[in-house]
Amino acid sequence: MVIAALAPFYHVELAFHIVCFTAWMAGLFYLPRLYVYHCQVPAGSAESARFKVMERRLLKQIMNPAMIATWFFGILLVLTPGAVDWTAAWWWTKLIGVILMSGFHGACSKWRKNFLNDRNVKSEKFYRIANEVPTLLFLVIVFAVVA
Repeated sequence: MVIAALAPFYHVELAFHIVCFTAWMAGLFYLPRLYVYHCQVPAGSAESARFKVMERRLLKQIMNPAMIATWFFGILLVLTPGAVDWTAAWWWTKLIGVILMSGFHGACSKWRKNFLNDRNVKSEKFYRIANEVPTLLFLVIVFAVVA
């Protein structure tokens, strides 16, 4: 299904999609790094409280709205005539990458709740490794679209 009335707005939709995706990715690059640092401070300390505020603000005020807007403008693009070739592999690769990225976002949210309740059981090393996941998915998504 496509909506012909969206065709004149293709470039605007695309620009907003790219801007929102960039903001979302910035948060996904930074939040697991905050978790690495959060692991290094004692639970209940002033430093831990500061990390909890930073993590909440990053997730709730930047990442969640950016993810929602990325999906919104992405769906508008899909509904725009000529924006997607449904037979092309790039489209399906990108979609799978974005779904996985959304799942990682959900995992980050769960980890934040564990830190918030002083129930984190994951190691600093775990979060260092997790910090690489958005980079790999970012590469898959961008190369699927561009190359």
